[in-house]
Amino acid sequence: MSEQETGLQPQAVSPAWERIERARHPQRPYPMELIERIFTDFSEIHGDRAFGDDEAIACGMARLGDEEVMVIGNRKGGTTKERVRRNFGMPHPEGYRKALRCMKLAEKFARPVISFIDLPGAYPGMGAEERGQAEAIARNLREMSRLRVPTISVISGEGGSGGALALAVSDRVLILENALYFVISPEGCASIMWNDAGKKALAAEALRISAPEVAELGCVDEIVPEPPEGMHGDREAGSVFLGSVLKMHLSELKAVPVEDLVAARQQKFRNVAQFYTQV
Repeated sequence: MSEQETGLQPQAVSPAWERIERARHPQRPYPMELIERIFTDFSEIHGDRAFGDDEAIACGMARLGDEEVMVIGNRKGGTTKERVRRNFGMPHPEGYRKALRCMKLAEKFARPVISFIDLPGAYPGMGAEERGQAEAIARNLREMSRLRVPTISVISGEGGSGGALALAVSDRVLILENALYFVISPEGCASIMWNDAGKKALAAEALRISAPEVAELGCVDEIVPEPPEGMHGDREAGSVFLGSVLKMHLSELKAVPVEDLVAARQQKFRNVAQFYTQV
């Protein structure tokens, strides 16, 4: 039946929800694909030396041009079977502990740390909570703020809540043009605020989670442009440009004395989300 026969009109898609759909596009490259395209000689490090090896997080030494760096990224998987194995990209506490172990290893050998983030949040299951999910995230926040090496984080898709922040307390936080950074997903927000997940588009407008909005709030340092059709439309061009941006920021950070670097990083995160009112 036609729209005139049913009397129904197609619902307009809000600009905020269009951005969310681009960030969640099924063909959008995940962090590990970007790492494989931008870096060379990636050598993965496994395990947290406490419980196990979380397959949702990958860490390893690599080269960015001539620079030796430590790279960290979450894995989502391509097939359904692989997605289940990698917990849909949501890390357990052992994943965050593995990431921190590798960050401290990078600090020991004076290698910069570069993290890639595309996850809706840390895994909230009972087992993860029993093994100290909140403590693992909190420890990463503290230790990342103190790392005595240059640090860069790239939000390439969804940067969700403390699960993303545990990999993003960095000297430079970059966000791709169509990526998102949020404290809660629009669906979760709508369920809490209106008891109706169907109001997710309204929540997306209210949350201000798109790249331009979080940049305006001071939560990220730079928006990295994507190809006109998005990262999924031209992966090679998008990866090459992102690689050049990373090299530029890394060169700038390496020129800063380490004491100044750490002090500036800590001050930056102390100032995020501050606001003042007048009585």
